[in-house]
Amino acid sequence: MITQEHINKSISFEEYYQLHENQVATGSTSGKDQSEALVEYTKLNFSRLKRSYKSTIPSEKVLETVDCLNEEMTWLVLTETWCGDAAQNIPVLAKIAEANPAISFRLIFRDEHPEVMDNFLTNGSKSIPKLIALDKNLNVLGTWGPRPTVIQDWFIREKANGVEMDKLKIDLQHKYNEDKGQALQQEMVELMKAWLNKECFSV
Repeated sequence: MITQEHINKSISFEEYYQLHENQVATGSTSGKDQSEALVEYTKLNFSRLKRSYKSTIPSEKVLETVDCLNEEMTWLVLTETWCGDAAQNIPVLAKIAEANPAISFRLIFRDEHPEVMDNFLTNGSKSIPKLIALDKNLNVLGTWGPRPTVIQDWFIREKANGVEMDKLKIDLQHKYNEDKGQALQQEMVELMKAWLNKECFSV
């Protein structure tokens, strides 16, 4: 269950961006594990975060769908700065949310909130990023994550075919770069329609 206390402890995308930038400057990362590998991932991910945010332009369909929203909603995202999927997807989600002030886009760190993460597992795993859409009373409307379906299906297929994880991680980032956030935008259009159930949506 998500409470007002969780919302109070969450941060905005702007705060998340600044925190991520500061971690790069200080050679640190989010969470208790401050290993060299995760610190390096955090550095790489900030470049991805910046690029994704700068290049993302919400489609006309996204803007049309978001514009239909006239009730307050919170999009709460579980994340960590060392997570490559978060770096690619969170900026796209943030840009969509920015298109309507009725959407409050907030982030919390997975490892600081296991009580939340454990209620929103993906096939039994603590996969992030995980977006949880909430109405004004903090009732759960739906979720998304950790990857667009087309990319997730590709990842599962490649992993099943025995592709080495190091290569798979590199190829995954190439997939994101090729997609440019389009798959996520398309999924969010359909999800928002399901969450909102508004008459103003075109057929």
